[in-house]
Amino acid sequence: MSETDNNNNSDQSEGVSFTRRRLLKRGATTAAGILIVPSFVVSGLGHTAPSDRLNIAGVGVGGRGFSVLQAMADDASIVALCDVDWRYAQRCFDRFPNASKFWDWRVMYEEMLNDIDAVVVATSDHSHAAVAAYAMSLGKHVYVEKPLTHTVYESRLLTRLAAHYRVATQMGNQGASAEGVNLMVEWVRNGEIGEVNHVEAFTDRPIWPQGINTPKVAMPIPDTMNWDLFIGPARMRPYHDIYTPWNFRGFWDFGTGALGDMACHIVHPAFKALELGYPTQVQGSSTLLLQDSAPAAQKVSLSYPQRESSFGRLPAVKLDWYDGGLQPLRPAGWPAGRSMNHRGGGVLFHGSKDTLVCGCYGADPWLLSGRQPAVAQTERRVDSNHYLDWIRACKESPDSRTETKSAFHESGPFNETVVMGVLAVRLQALNKALDWDGDNMRFANINANDELTIITEEGFSITDGRPSFSRPRTAPLNARAFAEGLIRTRYRDGWSLPPMPS
Repeated sequence: MSETDNNNNSDQSEGVSFTRRRLLKRGATTAAGILIVPSFVVSGLGHTAPSDRLNIAGVGVGGRGFSVLQAMADDASIVALCDVDWRYAQRCFDRFPNASKFWDWRVMYEEMLNDIDAVVVATSDHSHAAVAAYAMSLGKHVYVEKPLTHTVYESRLLTRLAAHYRVATQMGNQGASAEGVNLMVEWVRNGEIGEVNHVEAFTDRPIWPQGINTPKVAMPIPDTMNWDLFIGPARMRPYHDIYTPWNFRGFWDFGTGALGDMACHIVHPAFKALELGYPTQVQGSSTLLLQDSAPAAQKVSLSYPQRESSFGRLPAVKLDWYDGGLQPLRPAGWPAGRSMNHRGGGVLFHGSKDTLVCGCYGADPWLLSGRQPAVAQTERRVDSNHYLDWIRACKESPDSRTETKSAFHESGPFNETVVMGVLAVRLQALNKALDWDGDNMRFANINANDELTIITEEGFSITDGRPSFSRPRTAPLNARAFAEGLIRTRYRDGWSLPPMPS
């Protein structure tokens, strides 16, 4: 079922089910040997030596996936391409005409298991985890666009699978490999701004539709789109072109809103420099919150406790996030006329000695005092870029590998914090700060009988000059069960994840 034999008819679903069973059975035996030596080193399991070109497959290649593959193409061979929207993916198909084309990544894994060394995942957020998890269980290295996953549980799973199978991993927050993050880590850990107990971060996103009603009219599915495969593990709904491509970010079933999309770029310097770990409490608020679509603007406050770090004991920290046009207030001494928004956002580290400021991606850090720190370099510098550094790591033995700058042992726990913040917004109707138990992935103070309702749509009309408002709500939902379903989403029948390694 490769090339143009894939289509939207019912025969495909039956074939996928059979292929998936074969894939999992085959994957279990193949992955068992990866703990000893990577598949691409062993004759018969792969065909490239570590010093040769990596064979890469791309899943989700119409947008960011195409850009990532182009950045890797001079140093690797792009051998397989998979997308559910072949019109959107056509540019990528044209750029890599010799790559095999697929609709379904499960079929691609089955048919090309021994021809692929690594996988680039750039689908909509809700599909990241399954594509990456099964790739790692087959011994394949993975590069996953941000946000790493759609849920907290999925992030925990990818973190543990990466450690279990000892593959090279990277989340696509490119600023992690850039000089700005290196400098901020070195400045903070050298005490240049003193103790930090407050961080503020913001993005100018969303720049896609959010806070909108669910379409009521179904549209015909284009011949170039496999809608069932796009829906994947999510709930089935009628096709409408508002959902994809790109706009998926604004719908809860497929994306994580502006916070999930951009905090991986913007908050990462704080998470790394301050070694934040799991927060203990979170609150969220927003403009009108709908059941299906992320709000137009939101604020989230995350509280982190005192903690031991690699450079001493650190004080408790509060991290405030803003999006949808909201920004922090400018601190005393801010240069008149200077915008806080640099390359799509910004971060303020409020220290006891100084304030550290940077833009999105950790770009161009500076101190509010104007002082230029001169400290020793302690962070590894990437001498290529975020993409090629992952390719380098893929070719190294796991026993001596230099990990990438956003390997899953770091980006997994970080992404848990990001998507847990999304949950605070979705649970704001409980009207209380939520205590987060990071080790056990649960909110500790949502009681068994707590309930909430959610607005299903916003209605407004004017008749004879008189406005009419309508905001129907869901029936009362058990808040604990609702939260648990957001932390670990139940997949649609026919879709699953590998088990969590112990």
